[in-house]
Amino acid sequence: MDKIAPTLLILLWTYTGLDKLIQFEASRKAFHNQTFTGELAEVLAYVIPVSELLLALLLLFSITRWWGYLGSILLLTVFTTYVGLIWVGAFPRIPCNCAGILESMGWEAHFWLNCSLIVICILGLKIKKAEPGGSA
Repeated sequence: MDKIAPTLLILLWTYTGLDKLIQFEASRKAFHNQTFTGELAEVLAYVIPVSELLLALLLLFSITRWWGYLGSILLLTVFTTYVGLIWVGAFPRIPCNCAGILESMGWEAHFWLNCSLIVICILGLKIKKAEPGGSA
């Protein structure tokens, strides 16, 4: 698990971050289709893919992995909350800015996938903490 968790998360964040950057205009338009303001959408169009790639980079190195797990938990919690709100019909329309295959998932499946990824991050943190010299 000490190699599986970071590898899985690195693949996830690299895939989603690069997908948003490679298809930047489509991704930017999708952010503007969200339920938040245009100004926030514009900022998020840049911040989200960069954050995803930064998390992948943090998870790549043992010395920064603890921060990568924490950041992953934070971002996945935000995404999961948003997906959960969409799933229960809290918004007047259904937006999506998911990458590739995630876009084809239903909201319930996406919600549970995100929850599973949060559990993987928590397990990764526990393993990292148990290592000699592990963070806090």
